[in-house]
Amino acid sequence: MTDIIIQGFYGRMGRALQEKIAARGDCRVVAGIDKAPGAAGAVPVYAALSELPENCRGVIIDFTGAAGAVEAARYAAGHGLPCVICSTGLSKEDEAVLEAASEKIPLFRSANMSLGVNVLIELCRRAVTLFGGEFDIEIVEKHHHSKLDAPSGTALMIADAINAQAGGQYTYIYDRHDVRQPRGAQELGISAVRGGGIVGDHDVLFCGPEEVVTLSHRAQSRGVFADGAVQAALFLDGQAPGYYTMSDLLRGKLACV
Repeated sequence: MTDIIIQGFYGRMGRALQEKIAARGDCRVVAGIDKAPGAAGAVPVYAALSELPENCRGVIIDFTGAAGAVEAARYAAGHGLPCVICSTGLSKEDEAVLEAASEKIPLFRSANMSLGVNVLIELCRRAVTLFGGEFDIEIVEKHHHSKLDAPSGTALMIADAINAQAGGQYTYIYDRHDVRQPRGAQELGISAVRGGGIVGDHDVLFCGPEEVVTLSHRAQSRGVFADGAVQAALFLDGQAPGYYTMSDLLRGKLACV
């Protein structure tokens, strides 16, 4: 049985996590962290990680934001707890804190916890190799009107995977409204759409002279991100200190096939 501590307990993702965990038999929530503390049934909820009892152990899952992610990583490293960081919008300085923490604890990091999105990324890597740089690549991401960062962390994660596969040849282009010249072969366009309650859509277009191949992912509910986070927590439980990603989780799944 894997014990889990949810930071952002009463948020939308915190509630989705609670629902996913309640439906499973291999993990349980032992504590929550939220600005509005108090008991939620049998689960104690604290205002900060620093208020957790010393004997409270478990995998921390953070879905709060950049500041919360840094706090979770530092607390986890100081108390020897595994940590799953799901928040987006982290700066290079924030990421450095996570990397430092991973030297002491097993830390799992992904800008998108959906298994489907990460399979999409693997397919994009293969497409880059197969097309051999002969196709222009554009990424279009769509999210709800309350999302703060643009482009999304997932879009950047896809772009980074593509660029790494292509040997770093691409320059990211976020805005073309004042550009009056043909598209460059080494450009990788990333466009953001914000509106309504779109959970998260990502399209990757490989545009050739006479054909277009589109790889797409549509998140129909936040449950897909919660499910991925729970699977990451289960994967991380018992791992050695290190920096883990969805690629590690997917490799583990493939090894079981």
